[in-house]
Amino acid sequence: MFRYFIYLAYDGANYHGWQIQPNGNSVQETLTRALITFLRDDAIEVTGAGRTDAGVHARLMVAHFDIERMLDCDSVTDKLNRLLPPDISVYQVRRVRQDAHARFDATYRTYKYYITTRKDPFNRNYAWRVFQSLDFDKMNEAAKVLFEYTDFTSFSKLHTDVKTNNCRIMHARWEQIGEDEWVFTIQADRFLRNMVRAVVGTLVEVGRGKLTVEGFRKVIEEKNRCSAGTSVPGHALFLVDIGYPDDLFAVC
Repeated sequence: MFRYFIYLAYDGANYHGWQIQPNGNSVQETLTRALITFLRDDAIEVTGAGRTDAGVHARLMVAHFDIERMLDCDSVTDKLNRLLPPDISVYQVRRVRQDAHARFDATYRTYKYYITTRKDPFNRNYAWRVFQSLDFDKMNEAAKVLFEYTDFTSFSKLHTDVKTNNCRIMHARWEQIGEDEWVFTIQADRFLRNMVRAVVGTLVEVGRGKLTVEGFRKVIEEKNRCSAGTSVPGHALFLVDIGYPDDLFAVC
């Protein structure tokens, strides 16, 4: 049995998230169907590095699958791109150790969230438009508080099946990338469901002057989702990077 990592990207607008859904199209299901069609193996199952929500995009997602024969990685990449719809693209297929796991072996994930204050018909699906000025200096001051904690229950979707709400945040900062556009970059060893959108929504409350930096700290310490801000829309969120140890990879 051989295991392979697939590096891919997708526009999430037409999908009910990454994970297979009973009543909606998902990226995982679409990728699995393409693999089964090309490899002619109904037993193939695809495991992703995480679960993006409905409408969320990925500039880089990683998934793994097993098959009983060795594959030509370049050929698999090419054939999958021919079978997949235009909004999903495979960058690379790499053989890994048989015990490598796309989710559990990831050392970090990085997300970006885009905010704009300008109406732009060409960016409306990839940035969240806000209608008032925000104090990004205060939002960055509050973002630094994230480094002091590991339990982020306040930013987790309720009633999930995870065993712990602990995460180690390595980077969290707002940057201006245009006259009217800002991006929030956050990196951690793992993320809880809905966590990034809840963090951004609460930081926006700080930027609007409705919550102080100390109030943001209190939200974290209360470990109560109801204390945090509203989750921001998913269409402006991108998964952009996932890291793995070098020793997971085999020669393809």
